[in-house]
Order: sequence, then C-alpha cells, then structure tokens
Amino acid sequence: MFGIIRPCRHRLGEGLRTEWMAHLCGLCLALRGEHGQLARVATNYDGLIVSVLTEAQSERAGGWRRGAGPCPLRGMRSADVAQGEGARLAATVSLVLAAAKVRDHVSDGDGLLGRRPVSIAARRIARGWDRAGAASGERLGFDTAVLLDAVARQPEIERLAGPGDSLLTITEPTETATAAAFAHTAILAGRPGNAEPLDEAGRLFGRLAHLLDAVEDLDADKATGAWNPITVTGSDLTEVRRLCDDAVYGIRLALSHAEFTDGRLVRALLGDELDRAVDRVFSPCHHQHHRQGPRLRLLPRPGIRTTAEPLPTPGTTTECGIGTLTPQGAPAMSRHPVDGQCRRCGRWGPLCRDCGYCTSCCTCGDDGADVGEPWQGGDSRQDGAGRDGSGGDGWSGGPGGGGRGSGGSGNSGGGSGDGCCDGGGCCNPCKCCDCCD
Repeated sequence: MFGIIRPCRHRLGEGLRTEWMAHLCGLCLALRGEHGQLARVATNYDGLIVSVLTEAQSERAGGWRRGAGPCPLRGMRSADVAQGEGARLAATVSLVLAAAKVRDHVSDGDGLLGRRPVSIAARRIARGWDRAGAASGERLGFDTAVLLDAVARQPEIERLAGPGDSLLTITEPTETATAAAFAHTAILAGRPGNAEPLDEAGRLFGRLAHLLDAVEDLDADKATGAWNPITVTGSDLTEVRRLCDDAVYGIRLALSHAEFTDGRLVRALLGDELDRAVDRVFSPCHHQHHRQGPRLRLLPRPGIRTTAEPLPTPGTTTECGIGTLTPQGAPAMSRHPVDGQCRRCGRWGPLCRDCGYCTSCCTCGDDGADVGEPWQGGDSRQDGAGRDGSGGDGWSGGPGGGGRGSGGSGNSGGGSGDGCCDGGGCCNPCKCCDCCD
C-alpha cells in the first residue's frame, strides 16, 4: 500500500471512516473485476481520491454501493463498497500509475526488483497494465495517453536535471497526470464547471505527492546512491517544505471553487489529512524510523517496564507511549478544546480536537461537516481489528476480493489530534495509526 493520505480511524469518525473504507474496498474490487487478481496489488490510498471526488459531485441515488462478502482483511466481515464509474476510473488511474511505480523501482534496483529475472517479469507486468489501463480508460471516455505520455517523459526530464534546476520542472509530468484524472471526475459526475478547479487541485496534489515521496526516500537514496530530485537539484528542505505547504493551501482554495453534493470526505482527505501528511513526512521522528528500517510494531506487555523510570502522570506526557492517549493533560474522552499553537495561523489558544486549528481557523462546523459524531473509542468486535481492507464475495476466485486498508486496534482509547510525536492525542500509540512513521 502506497500513498500520502493515510487517515486514522479516530480522526475521521465512524461515518466518514465507513465511507472511506467503502471507496478503498471498491477500488480493490474494481481492479480485480476489470484486470484480474494480480492487479489488486495496485490498490493504494491516493487512488481512491478519484472515486471519492466522483461520488462527492454526483447526485445521491441508488447504485453507488453494493454488498461485498467476507474478506480476511476486514476480519471476515461483509460490507457495502463503492461501485460505478468513479471506482472504475480510480482503478484505471491506479493501474497505470502503479505500472510507472514498478518501472521506477526496477530502474532504481530496489530490493528483489533489482535482480534481473524479477525485473524482466516486472517490466512485462507493467507493460500489460499500461495496455489494460488504456482499454478501461477508453470505456470511460478517459484518454490514458495523457498518463502514459507523462510517464514516458519523466525519465528524460530526470536525466537532464542538475544542480540549480527547479523541482517543479521535475514534478510537471506527475502534476499533468493527476490533473487529468481529477478533472475527468467532473465529466463523469455531470458537472463540467468543476473541471477547471479540480484540474488545479489535481495538479497541486501531484506536485505534493511527488515531493513528499522524494523527502521520504531522501535518506535511503543517499545511502544507496539512487536518483532523488532533492539531491540532484541541491534543493534545501526548507524550500521543499514551502512548496508542499503552498500546494496544500492551493488545493483547499481550488476545492472552495468546486460544487459538491456532499464534500465532507473530500475536504477531510484533501484538507486536514494533507496537512498531517506534510507534518508527518517532515517530522524528524519519521526520518529516524526510516533510517532504522521496518520493525515489528508491538505494544509492551501490561505491567512490565524495561527501565526504572517513574511512571508518568496519565495524560500529561508528550512522549510516545501509553500516557499520550490524551493531549497535554486533558481529561480522557473529553471533548473540550485543548490549548496549544494553531498549525495554520500560529496563534496560541483553544484548539479544536478534530482538526487541531484555533477557533478562528477551524472549519469543522462549516458546510455540514461531520461535527455530530462523537469520538469513537473503537471496539474490535464492532469496528474490526488491525487491518481493515477491501473485500468482495470471497477472497480468491469468484466475485470476491480484498485490498489493504488502514484500520485500528480494537480497544484503543484517547482523543483525536496530530499524533504522539508532537504531543497530540494518538488513537493507539505507534500501533494502529502512523503518527510515528
């Protein structure tokens, strides 16, 4: 699973999380239904944004959901999943861009893809996905030649890049591809007036995705000598952060000019979650985790401590651990604002527990936002265990399916916030969310 938008179940709330999972499962099943079981590995967090945008602009009617049978990645539970042109377009775009990502890993010699027999097979699979994506795009009126052209131009642009060149020159092909996908959702939904603002939002989203991917890979690429746009152009991370923040702001501004039937999930994913994605990637804790490499993510056994340090007062520590279940001394399960510094305007004062902004910047109560849902503590018997994913009417063979989604641990507690790394409330420290990644 790849992608920059990885929402935690406790931040979205139960209603929006159910919608998000429906789109994730729908993307996985659309990939399997259109392109076969292997194509399901192209399921990704960012591709479902195309499905979300299409549905958010469309009039609510029957046919947008269908029942799917038990799936191991959903704890063998059935669910309603997204279907229709939005899910199919998301599958098409995901497949073509996944093919490009496979080729990129082969070129960089990453892992097994750096070995000749595996790389040959991977390139053959990528070519097949290109053809399959073009065929499915044609059925939706979407010309995947824009995506394929962008993918084809990327290596030459990277080859010519050098010190002092602009990062925006390197991100242009990705911007063009995502802009085309976002704009076509307006056509599918019958809202051609939204095409221009969504084109702009897609362009900035592509820029952001490319830059965050470069920042995430920076340390590893330096260690292995792999190509990285930040290293090649000699760009400063401060400038990269500025470009990312500007992109997030531009996406918010573009979406404000688009009309939605129900834009709550769109604004949650392309607003606050993008802010958190930028904060997460530029966090020193995130880079330390990547330098150390993957590790098992296990909570300590209750009652056993590995040091002789005194126990912290519950809810007051800002370290990553059990004490971070409530932010900076706030009482557990409280919905009262907590004082802190607003991440948008920088002023100190009461902050909204849902978005982390001050009362002047908070938009949680605007335009029918999801303010009516209480904080969900989670129960493994109701909300599922660790890895919720997608599924269909079976795991293998027949009309079944499942992809990998984001889930949570069943019996976690605490408040919502930005994560344990910066003192906010973590849904279950270092386990079910990625605030320490």
